[in-house]
Amino acid sequence: MSGVRGPDQVERLVAMLARLPGMGRRSARRAALKLLQDPGGLMLPLSEQLRETAESVRPCRVCGNIDTQDPCRICTDPSREQDILCVTEGVADLWALERAHVHRGLYHILGGVLSALSGVGPEDLRIGALVERIAAGEIQEVILALPATVDGATTAHYLTDRLRAAAPHLAVTRLAQGVPMGGALDVMDDGTLAAALKARRPA
Repeated sequence: MSGVRGPDQVERLVAMLARLPGMGRRSARRAALKLLQDPGGLMLPLSEQLRETAESVRPCRVCGNIDTQDPCRICTDPSREQDILCVTEGVADLWALERAHVHRGLYHILGGVLSALSGVGPEDLRIGALVERIAAGEIQEVILALPATVDGATTAHYLTDRLRAAAPHLAVTRLAQGVPMGGALDVMDDGTLAAALKARRPA
């Protein structure tokens, strides 16, 4: 089956789908076939939705979230707690926390974590923008909701030192129980996320 090839247009579609997270070559071929079997009801509407989304969605200049408005809906929501800031690695983690309905403050997305092996340093992340937000003086607590990995722990330690140097009285906390070592936030169930956020501890 893996040696069977379709027309070039189909193969290009399969190759594009296979680039999506969690979509291997076999899954991409099944998805492509499903689309091709219903071009009017599925493929063309999907194509139009992708085009509209690409044209309308943009990153938030404040927190790094993606939305159709800038600043995003979370940053401009007056009902959210303006003095608590949750720091995440990426947008997927923000979405996971929002899905769990456990954080009603603001967010700041780093755009990754520090990694010596991958050559990712502080200048490659949105750390400077985070320090500037803290320096403004409105934030009283920063929750470091970073992955429970070696790189995540390294990033948390680095941020703790930077933030406390910028604002000595700032409360810096980290997720506690419920997050296993090596666990990514965006694949955890809502209950695990809720327990981890509520049981956060000083960093």
